[in-house]
Amino acid sequence: MKAVVIGSGLGGLLAGAELSKEGYEVEIFERLPFIGGRFTNLEYKGFKLSTGALHMIPHGSRGPLAHMLSNVGARVTIVDSKPMAMVNMRDKNISFEDFRKLLSLSHRMKFAFLTFASRIFKPNISFKEWVVRYFDDDLILRFADSFCGWALSLRSEDIQAKEMLEIIHNIIRYGGPGIPIGGCGAVTKALVQVINSNGGKLYTRSQVDKIIINKGCAVGISVKGRIINADLVISNIGHSETSRMYHCTDKQYMQKISNIIPSKGIKICLASDKPLIGHSGVVFTPFADRINGINEVTNADSSLAPSKKHLVMSHQTLVSDDLKHEIYLGLRDLKKLFPDGFKVLLIQCYHNGWPVNKARSGSDIGNTTPIRNLYVVGDDAKGKGGIEVEGIALGVRNMMKKIDKEELSSS
Repeated sequence: MKAVVIGSGLGGLLAGAELSKEGYEVEIFERLPFIGGRFTNLEYKGFKLSTGALHMIPHGSRGPLAHMLSNVGARVTIVDSKPMAMVNMRDKNISFEDFRKLLSLSHRMKFAFLTFASRIFKPNISFKEWVVRYFDDDLILRFADSFCGWALSLRSEDIQAKEMLEIIHNIIRYGGPGIPIGGCGAVTKALVQVINSNGGKLYTRSQVDKIIINKGCAVGISVKGRIINADLVISNIGHSETSRMYHCTDKQYMQKISNIIPSKGIKICLASDKPLIGHSGVVFTPFADRINGINEVTNADSSLAPSKKHLVMSHQTLVSDDLKHEIYLGLRDLKKLFPDGFKVLLIQCYHNGWPVNKARSGSDIGNTTPIRNLYVVGDDAKGKGGIEVEGIALGVRNMMKKIDKEELSSS
């Protein structure tokens, strides 16, 4: 059995590693000159920055991505963050546990009950509406926006409460974040090694022209006019671009695609001569104008920066389309947070054709397409309750179950 994968982002590499492990002949085609998409390293002035994602895995060594990496044999060391998170309260950072103590006992008890109840009664309102309806507390709402902006590049009003509560359940189940030693690029490199060791092949600068369909079934692809036959076609370029590659005419599917809204954000990378945070956890910033959260990855892995330097990454959701103003507000926040000074290394904006996610969390439309043996993986095919790359891993896992089920039914 042969599988071809379009795109070498994290979803495509995870799918390639899983399929090659199961005995498929795997070939991955990437249009860019490098492997990894928005999940690999970007070398800059001795710092290991990233092409997209932060050097942080939402559930550390215990989550779905770490489990999948281990399952396929990808050797990646993940250092769990300690503390898991801090909260900036204008004048000082406090632990997440101390932040919880600022909330009334009745609010804490209500939150625990409603979170548990959501397993049965799934609220069909936005997370902001849910917070206002049951708590009506400015501090809780500010933290909700900070967390959603950091983790999902969304405001609390942009995500459904039922999806956010699934995310909270996963945090309770798996725990907080961790940093992969070597950054995003170490994960990409380990997956490439797995694919190569299983006989798979990866090609860069290889633009796929179209997906070849025969009687409602994907049977291969065309790359620069060359036909490559396959039993499975996996797309890591999103539902919209995938549908264009075979001129989809399924109205119901196309309607789903038309309703997809991407998430967008800004990442600012800072250099400093001394630690600005001093630990490897996230610092949430509920009182900032734009910055939602910050981490200092060199507290877990000093190799991500030159000797005696520190690397700090901040993230903010894009509230408006005025990029210059949004960047200005983000930088102003950072100057307030770190008045002793820092150097801006790089400002990266993720929107339009290079968004944070092709589909907002909770609005993913799954792995399947109207075409048999054609599946989509990546950031608009995530599993429920999956924060960013954890969701991509859950989506690939869901796809593998569907493929195994199809094989079983056809045998």
